[in-house]
Amino acid sequence: MVARANLHFRRAVSRLAFFSFWLSFCVAQSDDPARESHRARELMSAGRYVEAVPIYRKLVQAAPGNTGLLLDLGLAEHMSGDERAAIPHLEAVLKLQPNVPGALLSLGAARLAVNDARGAIPPLQKVIAREPDNDDARGMLAGALLASGRAGDAAEQYRKLSAKSPEDPRPWYGLGNAYQDVARDAFERLQKLNGRSPYVAALVADTRVQRRQYSSAFFFYREALKQLPELHGIHAALANVYRKTGHPDWAAAEDATEAALPPPDCVRHAPECQFLAGKDAPLTVLPNTPPASAESLFWQAKAANELALQSFFRVGQLPNSVELHRVKAEIARDQGQYLDSAREWRAALALSPGNPRLEHELTVSLFMAGDYQSALDGATALLKSDPHSTELNFIAGDSFLRLERPENAVPLLRTALQIDPAMLAAHASLGLALSRAGENADAVAHLEKALELDDDGSLHYQLARAYQGAGDAAKARAAMAKYQEILKKTQEQKEEAAREAQIGPPQ
Repeated sequence: MVARANLHFRRAVSRLAFFSFWLSFCVAQSDDPARESHRARELMSAGRYVEAVPIYRKLVQAAPGNTGLLLDLGLAEHMSGDERAAIPHLEAVLKLQPNVPGALLSLGAARLAVNDARGAIPPLQKVIAREPDNDDARGMLAGALLASGRAGDAAEQYRKLSAKSPEDPRPWYGLGNAYQDVARDAFERLQKLNGRSPYVAALVADTRVQRRQYSSAFFFYREALKQLPELHGIHAALANVYRKTGHPDWAAAEDATEAALPPPDCVRHAPECQFLAGKDAPLTVLPNTPPASAESLFWQAKAANELALQSFFRVGQLPNSVELHRVKAEIARDQGQYLDSAREWRAALALSPGNPRLEHELTVSLFMAGDYQSALDGATALLKSDPHSTELNFIAGDSFLRLERPENAVPLLRTALQIDPAMLAAHASLGLALSRAGENADAVAHLEKALELDDDGSLHYQLARAYQGAGDAAKARAAMAKYQEILKKTQEQKEEAAREAQIGPPQ
């Protein structure tokens, strides 16, 4: 799902001038087509795009080779929301005339609307090459790049927008998201390089602090220090944990240790020196170039996270905006404060009523908060205009299940799996729904597929019941035994983690 490709100016194309070539058309045709074309243009000017579409279609049928008519038909379809119909007509125009700005911009916007971010990039790049000051096109291009996994390139576009319009919160918000993706990419590459690296532990600890999981953060910082005792920033981070948990004397000791660390060797540790000197941009502008070491990846992630925080802080300094509430909602969700997140999405919707992206995010937060009736209501409403959304079908189906209406859950969860057969959470929910509906044989197949999600034994327990209901006593006993094994292991892990995560004095 292209979630963030539409952060900026998605409907900006509504301000396009309509490019057409009516002079040659009207000379060659009778008065009737001319009157129809005039009527269609009036409808477009009045914003009655749906009514203009059939008129343009008839005109195109009468003059199939007329580029102006094809363009106006594509524009009308795009403006009326029929993006899939608009795309081939806009492409046909560009095949004949490759550089028509209106067609390029509209094609980019249409492709974004159908979640084809990669396909949106080339036409939008052409617009920017011809019109460097077209901020609407640049905003859409930045969103498309971000949704396509090209966060570094997206950041470059957002930086240009924020420099040109520093009081506009939208590019700052997009820039923050781009930097977050750069940091995420660096962390994932670091994990692949060495998942047991102390640099991984340090970054995990940073994440735990953001979620206010201070005991867990303390444990991971200590793990990092065992191998990297002179890594700058870790003692300061531990001092912050101590302050957050009411140990100011221990915090002072860690601050003193941090201050006493020798400066890094900037020949051997150039990325660290760049970060500590505030020269973080070189670490983030080329995220697809694999750094040579775990150390480089670590400091790239740190730099990108810092830049993301700066961008979001800038949003917070500006007047009240949709983007401000987005930032607050996402932070609250990351911290597990789902009701607070929902409250911020509602505040964003008050500034942008009916925004489907905001409605979607509100529905997700309500679902995660356990308000299943509200989540169901939101998902049901959104599915009317987006019936092929895997996430919405899953939320609606799982909400029905949790509201003890498994018969309503089954068709929605089946739809989610038709769209994305690899969605394990949907397999788990569908298996539970089928089991509760008495269809145990069918339930077994879905529960078996979802077992890798079972971190607490609950799916093995439900699978045992489904086996029992299907008449397979031997498999039921085996699944129940596995459930007991996982339950015991989980309890032992919890006790060990509790011991390890006890916050103690500096070492």
